[in-house]
Amino acid sequence: MHCMYMRDCDGMPDPAQRDLLMRQEASRQTGGQIVLTAAEQKLDAYLHRLKEQEMSAAQFPPAIHFFKAKHLIQRSSIFKLLQKMPKGAALHVHSSALVSVDWLVKNVTYRPHCYVCFTWDSSVRFLFSARPPPPRWDCFSWQLLQTLRGKLGDPTGFDNSLMQHLTLFTQDPDGEYPNQDVVWEKFEKAFIAAAGLITHAPVLRDYFYKGLEELHQDNIMYLELRSGLSRTYELDGTIHDKVWTLKTLQEVTTKFTADHPDFLGARVIFVHEKSLKVKAAVQEAIQLQKDFPDVVAGFDMVGREDSGRTLWYFREALSLPAELGATLPYFFHAGETDDEGTDIDQNILDALLFNTSRIGHGYALARHPLSKELAKKKNVAVELCPISNQVLKLVSDLRNHPATVLMSEGHPMVISSDDPSLFGTSGLSYDFYQAFVGIGGFKANLGTLKELAANSIRYSSLPAHLKEKGHVAWETKWDAFVADNCC
Repeated sequence: MHCMYMRDCDGMPDPAQRDLLMRQEASRQTGGQIVLTAAEQKLDAYLHRLKEQEMSAAQFPPAIHFFKAKHLIQRSSIFKLLQKMPKGAALHVHSSALVSVDWLVKNVTYRPHCYVCFTWDSSVRFLFSARPPPPRWDCFSWQLLQTLRGKLGDPTGFDNSLMQHLTLFTQDPDGEYPNQDVVWEKFEKAFIAAAGLITHAPVLRDYFYKGLEELHQDNIMYLELRSGLSRTYELDGTIHDKVWTLKTLQEVTTKFTADHPDFLGARVIFVHEKSLKVKAAVQEAIQLQKDFPDVVAGFDMVGREDSGRTLWYFREALSLPAELGATLPYFFHAGETDDEGTDIDQNILDALLFNTSRIGHGYALARHPLSKELAKKKNVAVELCPISNQVLKLVSDLRNHPATVLMSEGHPMVISSDDPSLFGTSGLSYDFYQAFVGIGGFKANLGTLKELAANSIRYSSLPAHLKEKGHVAWETKWDAFVADNCC
């Protein structure tokens, strides 16, 4: 007599029953429902062998801080395969951290009229100006970079020191960033330092094109960029507004898709700091979305979650679209915290109550059974950014990331990179590696990768007909990738 699995059973459990339960559990995980073709099965078996080697190695990259593991990952056969894999879309990337700092320093700071100013708190400011800029309260004096480099014997060393101001990357992350406060302080300083370069109007065009290029090189076909649409400036001091910035992003995207016909395009999620002027920002977002329906996807609020206001604090501002009869999709950062039980820890629930389209990070979601059920029921995907969570000190060993639970339950999820330039990454391959090898463990297989990539189109803000077009294009690339690598 077979024991039903809900009933206690004396003696030896039935092996067939055990196998059935194991298959049922495996079918629940991300990609568990996907039936692999013969070619996919071959590639999956190859991946599994590679993973066995990697997981038994002396140093396991996902268990080590990314800054120390990066060189190991670059040598990994799995990583090299993931670089070739069509990854769909990047849905959680911030505009000020889109392009590698290498390009910012070696290309942008070598342009004429670029000035630098070293601040009293060991940071830098950049500015393009036709004449020496007036002094600032927070730094000593502006120096023309061309002149400064001419005086230096070692421009390479100097360039490396400039890069240090624009990224968190370091050989000694544990020593330099002993806690979350220190790493967030450096994180915010890097954004401010980069702003003077990126918001120079001619640079912005090149910067955005270069960002799309870096994504395209990593086999990504679409981008949703979180941007505050900062005001940009010309050499003569002319200031452009947000509308100009949006039009520029639209023009650059059009040019890029003409140059790369397999790229689907880019849209912007307009973001605003969690400050007191949220009502005005929401009104502005409604207007921008009305004026640029094909470019503006929706609205989000940014800033360090633990030290900011809760979403509930802004409930009146966030209720405005409904009151005005306007449509404004939300894409809230929520649950990027390990402070369990605090007011901030309710942000995931509130994001869902405000009908967020996706949850940015959702690190805390696994601890909230009701919110987790609600998110699954509403089909709200989590934007998982593993490297960001590790570097910003929410988790040290990615095998312990709460997303292991979400992945084993097949929770809707996409992989993204958050702030690639600050973490020393580009594209999505590094984050896919950490999710596949570290968070997914042995259970994650080719079906997992296929579902995660397909999800990025499925959960994008694209209208239905473009999603369909995107999915068909992605599937063609996927089949070619499998055929090229399976045998």
